[in-house]
Amino acid sequence: MAFSVDWLALREPADMAARDRDLLGQAATIAAGGLAVLDLGSGTGSTARAFDAAGAPDLKWRFVDNDPALLKVARESFSDSAQILGDLGDIDALPLDGVGLVTASALLDLMPHHWLSALAHRLRAAHIPFYAALNYDGNLLWTPNHPQDASITDAFNAHQRGDKGLGRALGPDSGVQAAAQFDALGFDVSLKNSPWRIGPGQAALHSALLDGIGAAAGEAGHRGVPEWTAARHAGVHHSLCEVGHTDLLAIPPEYGS
Repeated sequence: MAFSVDWLALREPADMAARDRDLLGQAATIAAGGLAVLDLGSGTGSTARAFDAAGAPDLKWRFVDNDPALLKVARESFSDSAQILGDLGDIDALPLDGVGLVTASALLDLMPHHWLSALAHRLRAAHIPFYAALNYDGNLLWTPNHPQDASITDAFNAHQRGDKGLGRALGPDSGVQAAAQFDALGFDVSLKNSPWRIGPGQAALHSALLDGIGAAAGEAGHRGVPEWTAARHAGVHHSLCEVGHTDLLAIPPEYGS
């Protein structure tokens, strides 16, 4: 479950453009309340930069990640924030004292159901809102299409549901599952679409994405990956790609009372 600094930098503009503006604005308003924001799987600090752009700068961030190289980059951008090298799988160890909002970006689809359930119950007990953006939803669409697009997508989605280190991942079901879990605990839940829309001007991102999808589909047993990736790479400068995501905001019933 490791990601390179280069990949995170490459995808960040697409992430910024995809985030649902309404949910980001609501989350930024909550974050501006003065308490710390705990960012799970923080990487290089992309979520914090999104909040800056949404008009909530100078927040008290607590970055939690299991990769010291990514935290080092985050520290360079947000020197006054706390960087915590920790086990994302240990929900009980998350430092929630003094926290007014918990966030995550492109994380829920990597996590198993028992982790999501434990997080939801802990945030319910602590009366803390949760903002989770860019949860992959299983939808991949290319224009023009290729005969193997659907089967590659199926293989990729099967791979996404595999064990990423903590148990069988939620994968494409993460957004819907998270909404149901938090709703069952009484949270006011909003779930909105936040797709990547990759055009000819984003060929580098498109190419890296194709490599990742192809590798995962191949590991899932798809035998047509070389043909498909070659055809798709040949068209990155004149094709479109949409990658489905969802953004979630869950506010506990006692919040603000």
